[in-house]
Amino acid sequence: MTDLWTDLPSFFLLAQSAAPTIDAASATTPIGPAPAPGWFTFLTSFGPIIFILLLFYFFIISAKRKDDRKRKALLDSIKKGDRVQTVGGMIGPVTEVKDDRIQIKIDENANVKVWFTRVAVIGKVEET
Repeated sequence: MTDLWTDLPSFFLLAQSAAPTIDAASATTPIGPAPAPGWFTFLTSFGPIIFILLLFYFFIISAKRKDDRKRKALLDSIKKGDRVQTVGGMIGPVTEVKDDRIQIKIDENANVKVWFTRVAVIGKVEET
């Protein structure tokens, strides 16, 4: 039978060798480049996501806010006598205006008037 210690490869025995000594001059010199600052790593990691969110805000949300302001101005400007169109497609002159609703005259002959909430108005219709 062969001796187990003589059959081991040499790299198993390297772990038992003495540790290399480090002199004082080589201990103070940095090995490799210095690590990047924390803000720089944060910016390179999350910078593209932040950029996409800013683009999303300016193109989607700000455009929606602009449309909302225009719609609010339209709904606030409705007065008696204006011809309006509702989301259901009904067109008629406004006969009465309240804070949250308006009354539209649908049929001239039968004098049919219907109440709608202000948000049901799509826009004003120009007389042609």
